[in-house]
Amino acid sequence: MEKIQIYLRKEELDALRKAAARSGRSVAELVREAIRKVVLTPRAAGQVAIWNGEPKRASVQHDSIYDEP
Repeated sequence: MEKIQIYLRKEELDALRKAAARSGRSVAELVREAIRKVVLTPRAAGQVAIWNGEPKRASVQHDSIYDEP
């Protein structure tokens, strides 16, 4: 591991310290975890389906779009 220095706004550092105290972990551990989750996690490639509404058919009725009206 290598040591680094970062600058945070007071409210960011306060929030980070509170989160560390609540979780029983160190500030450094939370920062490393955040880096792993945000920076080192591969992004999804290609299209991602997002649905915001009521489904019109159940999954077992997926072929009903080919039915005659």
